[in-house]
Amino acid sequence: MSLLEVNDLSVRYDAGDKQVHAVDGVSFSIEHGETYGLVGESGCGKTTLSKSLMHLLDSNGYIERGEIWFDGTLPEWEDGNGNVRREVIEDDRYPVREDGMTDLARLDNQQIRDIRWRNIALIPQSAMNALNPVYKVGDQIVEAILRHEPDIPAEQAHERARDLIQRVGIDPERADDYAHQYSGGMKQRAVIAMAMACNPDMLIADEPTTALDVIIQDRILEELETLQDEFDVAILVVSHDVSVMAEICDQLAVMYGGKIMESGPMEEVITESANPYTLGLKNSFPTVEKADQDLVSIPGSPPTLLDPADGCRFASRCPFVVDECRSAHPPMYDAERAESGKRSEASSPHVHRSACYRVDELETIRTEARKEEKWQQITTQTH
Repeated sequence: MSLLEVNDLSVRYDAGDKQVHAVDGVSFSIEHGETYGLVGESGCGKTTLSKSLMHLLDSNGYIERGEIWFDGTLPEWEDGNGNVRREVIEDDRYPVREDGMTDLARLDNQQIRDIRWRNIALIPQSAMNALNPVYKVGDQIVEAILRHEPDIPAEQAHERARDLIQRVGIDPERADDYAHQYSGGMKQRAVIAMAMACNPDMLIADEPTTALDVIIQDRILEELETLQDEFDVAILVVSHDVSVMAEICDQLAVMYGGKIMESGPMEEVITESANPYTLGLKNSFPTVEKADQDLVSIPGSPPTLLDPADGCRFASRCPFVVDECRSAHPPMYDAERAESGKRSEASSPHVHRSACYRVDELETIRTEARKEEKWQQITTQTH
């Protein structure tokens, strides 16, 4: 059973008399102990998607429809026969499936507060702004511990905070320092320690290496991998950096215009890309293996989400667009079956999937997508 199952999730922001659908009909799942990546351009909806899982949207943001099934929120024990049992909650206000999964989308504010930090914790995008400047760093970690474990002595909570700070590579004596006394890399480590305070089942890491130099980036990624191995925690990583995703992710989803365009095992999505948007992203990203290769950008700009077109979200920037692409956004097709020229919808979120009507023409599309002139023709057509 998966740790997280997201089904047909849509999130909107109210902007006066208009609505922005930042996430539109997204489905994916994350296994226990897995690292799942969300990658895409700024404004594609990846941060909104991650924040919606914990009800951390801005005041004008709403989950419009969909389900967020999460495992691990109910107490477990073994019966006399060695079978794992879960507490049964007979309350219509607490949405629980027969298998014990809880729908986070339907929890109220108090219920979701009990799950934050204890079951799902956030490593925020800006560590500088995440730490309170007037409280010592260690005290902020203690606050999270005591919120969910009020019965433990304060001295024990402080000792655990110091231990967590040491685990992420910071001298435990620095727990008594304020955030302004930490370097950028130390601040990022501190918020990771804070996220691990209650030993959650899942971490959400929103741009965990942004604004850090490449050496510190590598160390932060190593810290996340070490903590994952030690605590068996699943991690949802949100980033625009394809190289970060390639280094740490087991599964990868590529977002564009509020939709998932391609998803599947990380190596397959990166090396055997099955969507024109993913291929365009790869063209615009430098690699060590092809350092002398010219980068090719994707012409145009992402679509407005105030009133998106009926067709494929990438249609206006795609050099492979056909009439079918403008009719409706494509479903997720099985990319593996498409290798043999067959177009069929994916039956599982765990397989390599692509939202493209021409997925059965992958060999041709992959070859043509490497050519700069193929992308330049979009600019020519729109002028």
